[in-house]
Amino acid sequence: MASSTRRLTLGVALGLALCLTQGLGAGAAQAHHHGRCVVDDRDREVCLHNPARRIATLSPGATELTYAAGAGDQVVAVVSYSDYPPEAKEVPSVGSHTRIDLEALVSLAPDLAVGWVTGNPAEQLETLETLGVAVFYIEPRSIEGVASAIERLARLAGTEQAGQRVADTFRQQMGMLETQFAGRQPVSTFYQVWNEPLMSVNDQHLIGQVIQLCGGTNVVGEQPRLVPRLDDEVVLAANPEAIVAGGMGEENRRWLTHWEQYPHLAAVANQHLFFVPPSLIQRPTPRLVQGAKILCDQLQSVRRQRGAL
Repeated sequence: MASSTRRLTLGVALGLALCLTQGLGAGAAQAHHHGRCVVDDRDREVCLHNPARRIATLSPGATELTYAAGAGDQVVAVVSYSDYPPEAKEVPSVGSHTRIDLEALVSLAPDLAVGWVTGNPAEQLETLETLGVAVFYIEPRSIEGVASAIERLARLAGTEQAGQRVADTFRQQMGMLETQFAGRQPVSTFYQVWNEPLMSVNDQHLIGQVIQLCGGTNVVGEQPRLVPRLDDEVVLAANPEAIVAGGMGEENRRWLTHWEQYPHLAAVANQHLFFVPPSLIQRPTPRLVQGAKILCDQLQSVRRQRGAL
């Protein structure tokens, strides 16, 4: 009985959303010629007849990018761990990025959903599209990609000036860091993105690009997978000068203690086990500047110890 009631409730909600969004679907057909169009990170053209007024952000990174684009006041739904900026925590949550509560989401009548290319369930986002909700997929994989995502979100939300300012500032700050650390002596670096299984990033990953910007050499940078699964032996063989970890939580450094069982590892022997709060480096948002500064300073401390700046 409860299951039947839930299906009925969801059906009513979906039906209501369909009625509410029929006009949106008609407008989208004309938007290519008269509205605002952008290309998302799946190379799909997304067009809105009018600026989005009710936005659902379906990952913590999407939430942060949408606020950065100046569209925070238009956000009506987020998912769990959308904790920045602080006001995002006051917005209704509709599940997690891996499982969205469609009934709750549809009841909020969004006119734009910001999805994550590899993070959200494809079938759920496809359902939203069948109801006439525009879906804009993002997954920035470069420093320029972060700035571009902000600009495109601002275009869809009608907040172009605010978004452009943030995007330009981000480009400038990252460019200054790149200039500051260009030509520095390389520091062999291992970045740990997960513990069980042990996972890192290759040079094509955004974090890998930040390592390079700071003058680091990613010891697993040539791995074919963007986020390779590894074992301790790979790290021991590479013997990095620095090991950097994110972690579960903004202050949880316990992943680093694992490496202390290998006292002959260069990073351990020289006390170069570093932590960067994951939200500052593992989310492709403007706060990447803060994460990059922390990482660059950490690698610079390695150079200072060995007397090579």
